[in-house]
Amino acid sequence: MSAARLPTPATIQRTYLVLLLGNTLAASLIWGINTIFLLDAGLSNLEAFAANAFFTAGMVIFEVPTGVVADTAGRRLSYLLGTVTLSASTLLYVFLWRIHAPFWQWAVVSVLIGLGFTFFSGAVEAWLVDALKATGFTGELEAVFGRGQVVTGVAMLGGSVLGGLIAQQTSLGVPFVLRGLILAAMFVVALRLMHDVGFSPEKSGDVVTEVRKIASASIEYGLRVPSVKWLMIESLFTGGVGIYGFYALQPYLLQLYGDRRAYVIAGLAAAIVAGAQILGGLAAPRIRRLFHRRTSALIATATLGIVVLGLMGIIQSFWVVIGLVVVWSLIFAASMPIRQTYMNGMIPSRQRATILSFDSLMGSAGGVWAQPLLGRVADVWGYGPSYVVAAAISAVAIPALALSRRQNAPADAVRAIAASSG
Repeated sequence: MSAARLPTPATIQRTYLVLLLGNTLAASLIWGINTIFLLDAGLSNLEAFAANAFFTAGMVIFEVPTGVVADTAGRRLSYLLGTVTLSASTLLYVFLWRIHAPFWQWAVVSVLIGLGFTFFSGAVEAWLVDALKATGFTGELEAVFGRGQVVTGVAMLGGSVLGGLIAQQTSLGVPFVLRGLILAAMFVVALRLMHDVGFSPEKSGDVVTEVRKIASASIEYGLRVPSVKWLMIESLFTGGVGIYGFYALQPYLLQLYGDRRAYVIAGLAAAIVAGAQILGGLAAPRIRRLFHRRTSALIATATLGIVVLGLMGIIQSFWVVIGLVVVWSLIFAASMPIRQTYMNGMIPSRQRATILSFDSLMGSAGGVWAQPLLGRVADVWGYGPSYVVAAAISAVAIPALALSRRQNAPADAVRAIAASSG
């Protein structure tokens, strides 16, 4: 790399934001219509959310192995593999929709989509944190992750509205095809812009031994660290609820609106979430400064989120639920940068991608059991009661966060970047 092209904190952040922009735009094209797409293919609510559960099961199965890939072969390679896998499996989804395939085929392809996402999770975040440290970044991680939330929200806002419009003007399958094409383009972008900085992939030695060593160290610095462990357990209950809460909005709002084919409404619902995410990302550093500890901020936002989620199920009015969706999304978006900074401050560089992937795994594991359960509740009692049950499940987050707080981890109180060097 020439002197003129040496990375700086600014160029690292720009690359990070470009990757987030492309990934989120591709993903969000189908976020507003995914559940409707599955129901249009002939699946019931239980089967549609079971298909989503197989997607999250794929993430559970592959999170740690792909995290190990990122920690041994490199974060850049992991990202590139993710674009290829996710693009191909998304196009397979379109094929299944065209032929009204049986449920077991949806289950298989959903697992492959989960595999694609696991190549991304942990790898990009770990790449960012290590590269910033290596290039002398001295700011606050909340601000960086907050800008990431803003970019993610902008991309989601545009993608979800565009996806709904395209689906209504053409067919439900077209946004999925576009998603596959954008991911292929992101492969080229990452090949040119993303390079491992501040981290040297392991190129020598016995691969199996290295994988075993990293996996062992990940347990040592992950589940055996109480403050990290309780944060992961919180994800086990809130992860699946978050996924269900978002995707069930599509048919729920169409039901409240009174027109089950108004796909633009479903797209606008995702756009509302995106707009709230932009504001939440901007607000995260300010919210953090209202509290002396990061866990205090997380407990406060989690408590408010539980109340709002329950009200979304109790007050079954279209416009009221729209307003509550805005609040719920703001809470989630504002809390994520705080949680990311807290988590990254407690784990060492060498195991960062694997531990972050394991944290994502716990959230995905929650989706495996929560989505079919809540989908079944929706089939039997309706979408409203399913949101009330979802709020009850989310309540487990409060004692888990409190137990993490009790450990008094240094990252709970620091203001500047606190990434452990390992």
